[in-house]
Amino acid sequence: MSGLGWAEGWWDLAARAPSPHWDDRPVGAQVELVVLHAISLPPDRFGTGEVQRFFQGLLDWDAHPYYAQLRELRVSAHFFIERDGKIWQHVPVQGRAWHAGVSAWRGRPACNDFSIGIELEGNAMESFADRQYDRLNILLAALRQYYPALAEDAIAGHSEIAPGRKWDPGPQFDWQRLEHFRHD
Repeated sequence: MSGLGWAEGWWDLAARAPSPHWDDRPVGAQVELVVLHAISLPPDRFGTGEVQRFFQGLLDWDAHPYYAQLRELRVSAHFFIERDGKIWQHVPVQGRAWHAGVSAWRGRPACNDFSIGIELEGNAMESFADRQYDRLNILLAALRQYYPALAEDAIAGHSEIAPGRKWDPGPQFDWQRLEHFRHD
């Protein structure tokens, strides 16, 4: 599969920060879902660069007390969108990023096998930035071009695929602002 602006699963408009925390999708697995997340490191602080370092396995575990609970985790996402709209890519889209954990979508378990994970810099209390929605919509359009079979309702929040375990992208995320997917 190819699409304008893509090279070997890397999107030309994203800054690359490759993660070691990914592997191959199962044989025959197709991308059928986009999962939206929210994250900030340390919690509720933005623009620190710590999320990128966490996904790359480069976080200084002693830099903040909160990081002690993250030390054993191996986490990544395909994309991370900062508050100012800058998009980072950590895993090529054909790879399986480790973002969803124990999860199920429409009765199908193991969402990492068949999804693209997009993290937005945010928390449960503050609205996401206009620039993040703008850039998210550009990225979603590019993903629909790369994966034309992606259904328009093939998008979910982490809280929907891991209910009771995850909260994100949270109550501040405005699903109505999505242009290329329909969230029911």
